Amino acid sequence: MKLRSYKNLCVLTLLSLSCIQAANAIAPVNPTTKLSQEVVTLRQQGSKGLQTFLKAHTNQLNDPKVRTALDALCQQRDCYASRLYWYTDLAKAKAAAQASGKPILSLRLLGRLDQDLSCANSRFFRVALYPNADISKVLQDRFILHWESVRPAPKVTIDFGDGRKLERTITGNSIHYILDSSGRPIDAIPGLYGPKAFLKQLQQAEVAVKEYSQLPSANRNGFLQKYHRDRLQAIETQWSADLSKLGIQSPPERTASVNPSEPATAEIAAPLAVSKMVVERPLLRSIQPRSDRNNLVRITDEDAWNKIAQLYTVDTKLDQNSIALIKAKTKQNNLEKLVKNFEAAMAVDTVRNEYMLHSQIHQWFVEGNLISCTWKYECQNHN
Repeated sequence: MKLRSYKNLCVLTLLSLSCIQAANAIAPVNPTTKLSQEVVTLRQQGSKGLQTFLKAHTNQLNDPKVRTALDALCQQRDCYASRLYWYTDLAKAKAAAQASGKPILSLRLLGRLDQDLSCANSRFFRVALYPNADISKVLQDRFILHWESVRPAPKVTIDFGDGRKLERTITGNSIHYILDSSGRPIDAIPGLYGPKAFLKQLQQAEVAVKEYSQLPSANRNGFLQKYHRDRLQAIETQWSADLSKLGIQSPPERTASVNPSEPATAEIAAPLAVSKMVVERPLLRSIQPRSDRNNLVRITDEDAWNKIAQLYTVDTKLDQNSIALIKAKTKQNNLEKLVKNFEAAMAVDTVRNEYMLHSQIHQWFVEGNLISCTWKYECQNHN
């Protein structure tokens, strides 16, 4: 995925917490202190331990030492704003999911979620998504949270020449996998979505996990393929509707003719063999890249993405919790403008990720690549 304007904005404003100081990872808690011992004990108790800590220190959450301890307990930077407990061991997350009956939301990222300088998208998650009141409640109540670092995030250091340095990560995508209690991928949410759009994805995937888990083992693969086929069709239908609403003309329908200068494909050939079409067409649709999607990609240029994004600005509005966190992290006077620009950038990312990346993930699931689809995304986007 290209580095777009909002990621440059991140480097210059939102995540430049102090433009004249080096950003550091969370300072380790001194193992000899009472606070650190409390963290070690409560960490073993999962989300219940987090609630115990929050209750015991409810009037001390502005204390930097308490916040550092809280981050160590949650394994997430700025946990005071999100109050989310994250597993870093997938086996323990699966055990918790099996005990609770909840699905797993597993984040794969560059760098570490408990460090300031993780990849760009994960920093945005910590500002725009996890502190959001509605999202935080859904994640606390209905999901088991887990994160895993794919590899360190690339970093760049700007030396001002007078002892001041600015260090920032420069790229890196992230993806949230929705897993059942055995760790099997059911769906995946690629990259950054606006808060309401992200919440919709969580709710939709949660329903899919429940339906999938209630089925006999022999019926589960068929359910997943149908679920993702339906989602792929819904995305293409909505994408086409957006373009139509904006007056962007779709390319002409593909005709059943063969260009001798180009290799024939099975999808083109199917309508020509009428006797076989009824039997083969559903199968071909499930294993061939969608021609409709390819056409939609060709006619959706940068200007079109920006126009589509304007149709969904309501999905990217930051709530007061996120705005308060941004305010705490920045020392600028133009907070309103910064928030507005961030929301506009998220809107573009939301539609692009849903229509481009999520549709490709749905296609991989339809093809039956339930495991390899995770590697495909990570190999293509964690660069």
